Amino acid sequence: MLPIIECRGVSKAFVLRSNRQFLFKDRVLGLVRPHLRETAERFWALQDVNITVDPHEAFAFIGPNGAGKTTLFRIIAGIFQPTAGSVLVRGRIAPLLSLGIGFHPELTGRENIYLSAALFGLTTPEIRALEGAITEFAELGDFIDAPIKNYSSGMHLRLGFSIAAQLQPDIFLLDEVLSVGDEHFQQKCLRRLEQERLAGRTFVVVTHSLGFVEETCDRAALLMNGRVVALGSAKEVTRRYRELVAREGGGVRGAPAPRFPAPAKRADVRAPGEGG
Repeated sequence: MLPIIECRGVSKAFVLRSNRQFLFKDRVLGLVRPHLRETAERFWALQDVNITVDPHEAFAFIGPNGAGKTTLFRIIAGIFQPTAGSVLVRGRIAPLLSLGIGFHPELTGRENIYLSAALFGLTTPEIRALEGAITEFAELGDFIDAPIKNYSSGMHLRLGFSIAAQLQPDIFLLDEVLSVGDEHFQQKCLRRLEQERLAGRTFVVVTHSLGFVEETCDRAALLMNGRVVALGSAKEVTRRYRELVAREGGGVRGAPAPRFPAPAKRADVRAPGEGG
């Protein structure tokens, strides 16, 4: 069975600038005052990441803030392009990386349903067929016809998750987004994710809750300073992370979280254009 996600030698660099000079007089001053000159430094957020994720698997990325987890997620989702290396994804992705990503603030919630679903590759008739189920799940009432810019963070979550869930993707990318919103909708989302897990969907998550990783995920990768320093079973990798943090005198969060049921077996996921 082919991996559903393959990261081969993925590296990502960002340019960090200081003393940004937007005006002509600033550039002139920089000629005579070296400490005022604009400088640029390359920062490597990821370096030579090699990871594969199998179909039906629940896979977690863990590590401290700034380790490169969200950057890697955005590369997998196609939001960023790697500076070096490649990522191959065999299936449709539902990226829940940040609230309202891809939403247009001036459009209404209903209009953003069409915009977001179109970005997933759906046609207008296909979106129209799903519109009722999306609005019902989101429970936004009359706010569905209000501009997104007037939504709270919880309302963004409701709409974003509702769109992703109804599209029945092969892969869910979850980056701590369910920590936002009211308890009722969090539980509703978890129940829906349990259904998707039973249906054999693949889950890739970023979280600081090591208890969640141990109870929910099959495998995990530990990132530190943009590199993978541990890769294996969820329990083994979280144990390794705790050891590293304890050695440095810190602490990690390990609160338990609801457990997904074991996945049901299903046919191999194929890349667009592959046979069958």
